[in-house]
Amino acid sequence: MKETPRAARRVFRLSSIAGLIGVGLLVVAIYLAASHAYVFTDWLRLRNYQPAARVSELAQQTTMTDTSRHLFYLNRPGIEDKATFSQSCARMGEQTIVLGCYKGGQRGIHVLAVEDDRLQGVEQVTAAHEMLHAAYERLNRTERQRVDAMLQDYADHDLTNERIKKALKAYEQSEPGQQYNEMHSMFGTEIDKLPDGLEQYYKRYFSNRRAVVAYANRYQSAFTLRQEAVANYDKQLKTMNATIKANTTDLTVRQKAIEAEAQRLDGLRSNGNIQAYNGGVDGYNTQIDDYNQLLDATQLLIDQYNDIVKVRNGIAAETVDLQQAIDSSSLTKK
Repeated sequence: MKETPRAARRVFRLSSIAGLIGVGLLVVAIYLAASHAYVFTDWLRLRNYQPAARVSELAQQTTMTDTSRHLFYLNRPGIEDKATFSQSCARMGEQTIVLGCYKGGQRGIHVLAVEDDRLQGVEQVTAAHEMLHAAYERLNRTERQRVDAMLQDYADHDLTNERIKKALKAYEQSEPGQQYNEMHSMFGTEIDKLPDGLEQYYKRYFSNRRAVVAYANRYQSAFTLRQEAVANYDKQLKTMNATIKANTTDLTVRQKAIEAEAQRLDGLRSNGNIQAYNGGVDGYNTQIDDYNQLLDATQLLIDQYNDIVKVRNGIAAETVDLQQAIDSSSLTKK
């Protein structure tokens, strides 16, 4: 009679333990399912996928790791001509629309094909930039807050690139709420040296991040070198123009003085004052010689000015060509 209750209690304890184990396993299962929510869908999407040669080449050139290559391929990247690209990225509302776009939810990465040899590096940087958008989207809340804090700290204290500063300000207006997302892509692909925390973070996506930055510097230099050349020529032309104007004014004054002296000498000769006339001839001739020298120098300066204008305009035209080579906005309907 005394053993029966003990046996009953033993069974109860075993049932309770089994229940607790079951609950524990359920919690673990839920956690694993949440933490690996993309494993199956990613596998399904990438099953039988073979990246195009150019897509694979871009992944290699930008030193994408297995993690980032996975995200890149998951989005079935397309390297597209302007007409196709403009349709793919229509109404995306992104500042980088002329170069590439990422469709949220891992629904696609599109990169504008750039054939101009002077702009080598554009496709590489764009591919890496858009891949980082896909990566940022997959950060969990805690990790995103940590990364955002590092990005903001760098932007507040160490960012010196005026072009990127200007771009970020534009994003504040055009895409409020996306500043960190854009910092994440821009800093990772266009800033040569970042704080240790960010450098360590980006190692999950690039085995050699500076190789990507080198591509960015290469194609940016195609613009900056030409823009600097135009600016220098404009400065030089401004100085030359001021000299030409001053010389022209001086020549006008000298011409009037020569004409007045010619009239005076003619008057002396007409009145028979030959001695006074002869005494003024040398000075008159000197005036003419000085005038002609200044005229020749001014004409030479004008010729040089016109030559520089041709060179300057040629470089400016090249800059416009480069901009058009990467601009699909005229085809894109927003």
